[in-house]
Amino acid sequence: MDANQRIARISAHLNPPNLDQMCEGSGLRSVGCRAKGGSSGFKVAILGAAGGIGQPLAMLMKMNPLVSVLHLYDVANAPGVTADISHMDTSAIVRGFLGQPQLEEALTGMDLVIIPAGVPRKPGMTRDDLFNINAGIVRTLSEAIAKCCPKAIVNIISNPVNSTVPIAAEVFKKAGTFDPKKLMGVTMLDVVRANTFVAEVMSLDPREVDVPVVGGHAGVTILPLLSQVKPPCSFTQKEIEYLTDRIQNGGTEVVEAKAGTGSATLSMAYAAVKFADACLRGLRGDANIVECAFVASHVTELPFFASKVRLGRCGIDEVYGLGPLNEYERMGLEKAKKELAGSIAKGVTFVKK
Repeated sequence: MDANQRIARISAHLNPPNLDQMCEGSGLRSVGCRAKGGSSGFKVAILGAAGGIGQPLAMLMKMNPLVSVLHLYDVANAPGVTADISHMDTSAIVRGFLGQPQLEEALTGMDLVIIPAGVPRKPGMTRDDLFNINAGIVRTLSEAIAKCCPKAIVNIISNPVNSTVPIAAEVFKKAGTFDPKKLMGVTMLDVVRANTFVAEVMSLDPREVDVPVVGGHAGVTILPLLSQVKPPCSFTQKEIEYLTDRIQNGGTEVVEAKAGTGSATLSMAYAAVKFADACLRGLRGDANIVECAFVASHVTELPFFASKVRLGRCGIDEVYGLGPLNEYERMGLEKAKKELAGSIAKGVTFVKK
């Protein structure tokens, strides 16, 4: 029986709906949520795990020592991605879930839910072009989260983030589960790009650069605060304009370079894992975990805004103000707010209509 239990443990990811049932005709029973010797950690679900972002994201989360259980959900190809990633010799247990009938089981008991689900941006498409498809996907997934793991931290990657985060918030409000401390739009890619581009201009190691990026996650709503870069840097006006434009249009740069074959998937997965790791370290109780994210906010008159947040055991412990802005940044802020207001309203209306 010991051998049977070991076999059941190894193969548990292949048949997740029967984790607590006797496998038909085999006499095997799936056991536990953690392999023998597996580390303690958090339960994480990725919704859209078989997509261009989802696959590298799943691989990188499998490597994270803070993850004990990793649920991979998608409407197609989830079993193959799950089988592939489950062979990695790290401690997280991987299980796959395929299609709407298995969505609720994929979410039950999760501590962190990451949502990269949706269609990618193609050449000539704006983030608004993605809205009709991705808005419906995020609404459906949010309804399941509200039902199955209402206390989980939710990281939304699905574009347009400026609208999909308000959509999720409205769904959670309808369900009576909305907690502004636990819903976050992932804008980390803007920060990652800003750190990289500033490091290139200043001949620095990007790992030593920290650029706050506020506002939102599309075009002019992306506002890098170059006056607050650490370590302190002095830029010419030409450098400021070049860096701001490149950071705001980094996504378009990748879409055009891929020439119709995709959008930013690998860098987005890296940025998403960097942010997810920060959330998990906050849940663990680590101190001074500060990152930028698009969250419910009182920093401006808008109900949602990206700024620095301090993460903790309950999600967001504190939302920071903008700090001192120079004239160029103040002008950029006004442009960002005007654009953001429409995107936020679009998301709210989608749920309320």
